[in-house]
Amino acid sequence: ILFFQVYIIQVSVGNHQWTVKHRYSDFHDLHEKLVSEKKIDKNLLPPKKIIGKNSKSLVEKRQKELEIYLQTLLLKFPVTAPKVLSHFLHFHLYVS
Repeated sequence: ILFFQVYIIQVSVGNHQWTVKHRYSDFHDLHEKLVSEKKIDKNLLPPKKIIGKNSKSLVEKRQKELEIYLQTLLLKFPVTAPKVLSHFLHFHLYVS
């Protein structure tokens, strides 16, 4: 049996609010694309941790770190988020 953590992200844009769910590997894939396409600092994404990765305290800590990661990305692109980030956050489904 495989276990993996899903991180729930609450997104707010103007009057629109929605939730997206992603695994750490999804964040990693997003980050790799942003590093290559937009020259994002490769150290910005919190590192992958193997030992105790499903402990409640580690999950909560990583949730906060991933939240800061996304907020930092959105601050770097205040006018228009890169397509890969917009897609990751499901902007195309909720914001016209």
